[in-house]
Formats: sequence, structure tokens, C-alpha cells
Amino acid sequence: MMPLKEIVLSLMAILIVVLGPHSGIIPVPFGYAIPVLIFIWFFLRRRKENFGSLGFSFKRFGIKPIFIGVLSGIIIFSFLTWIFFPLLEKLVDLPPVNLGDFAKLNGNTGFYIFLLAMSWIIGGFYEELVFHGFIFSRLEKIIAGYYATITSFLLANLIFALYHLQLGTSGVINALIAGAFYQALMLYYKRNMWYAIICHAVYDTIALTFIYGGY
Repeated sequence: MMPLKEIVLSLMAILIVVLGPHSGIIPVPFGYAIPVLIFIWFFLRRRKENFGSLGFSFKRFGIKPIFIGVLSGIIIFSFLTWIFFPLLEKLVDLPPVNLGDFAKLNGNTGFYIFLLAMSWIIGGFYEELVFHGFIFSRLEKIIAGYYATITSFLLANLIFALYHLQLGTSGVINALIAGAFYQALMLYYKRNMWYAIICHAVYDTIALTFIYGGY
């Protein structure tokens, strides 16, 4: 079992990477990504780990992760948009996703291009590395034992979903299911983070394109 000191430090690290971006300390849009990733790098280095320990390595990038990632992104977006939520709305009265942060996106090409870039850098790379890499792996080490992976999987994706609380109830549900899908993909392909990164980025790209087009 992990020493108590390491458990406390790991939990504190999780709190920092989850709450830090919402602190408003860095006023630049998405500017929190760099200090958070530097913090994770130092944290891992102290434990003689690196980003490869989380499943991210340029050596594991290739045609297969691209193909599977793109196809999976299209599938999960289609499932949630045209199957899951339409069925759920027949059973429960759900408010629509809060798209206040994207109010100026419809028809705004410059903003659309900027958000597309962010969907790959922040949505794909950053969020996957932080939530389905760092947070998941820290929880897995803390919990340990037979049920460590499944428990950490559930907790990491619950945290990921709540991180999107600004999108409202429907947005949280969407993030929970999509996030679980991203991570399941990563775990299935021997913890290769590229599958999740590309799938997540493609999902966000499609969603932004729909909003930009007024759908």
C-alpha cells in the first residue's frame, strides 16, 4: 500500500490540477494548461516517472491510433447526439446543454478556428493527459488491489464529468459517458493515450463545427 504521505501528496496534486484552472489566477484563455502540465511533470519526475508512465509517448503515435481515434470520435458523437440523448429526453425532462461559453461561435470563423485549435490542444491532449492519464494513474496507485483499475476508472471519469459542470446537467452526463469512452479506448489499446487524445479531439471538432454551423 502507498505510504500515507504519498497518498496525501497525490490527493493534493489531484486537487491542484482540477481546481487550478478554475481559480482565475491566469487570465489568458486556456493559459492554465502550461503551468498545470509543468506541475505534473515535476510531480512525476519526483517519483521517477514521466509522461510515458501515463500512456503518452510520441513513439506510440501512428496510423492505427489516428484511424481508430477518428472513427471512434464519430461513433461516440453520433451515439450521444442521435441515440442516447433523444431516448433519455423521452424519460427525463433534461435542460439543454449550457452553451454560454460558445455564444459567439455561430458563424464566427476566427473564433471557430481558435476553438478548433484548442479542441486538439486542450480538449484532446491536455484533458486526456490530466484526467485519463495523471488523475487516473494516481488514483490507481492510491487504491491498489484487485479493484484498483475499475474504481479509479469510475472516479476519474466522475471528476472529468464534474469538471464540465458549467455545461449544466446534460453537459455533465455527456462528459461522463464520452470521457468513459475515451479512457476505455485508451485502456483497451494497452494504455496508449493517443487513441483517447484523437478520439476526444475529433469529438470536440464535430461538436464545434455543429455549433458554428448553427445546428
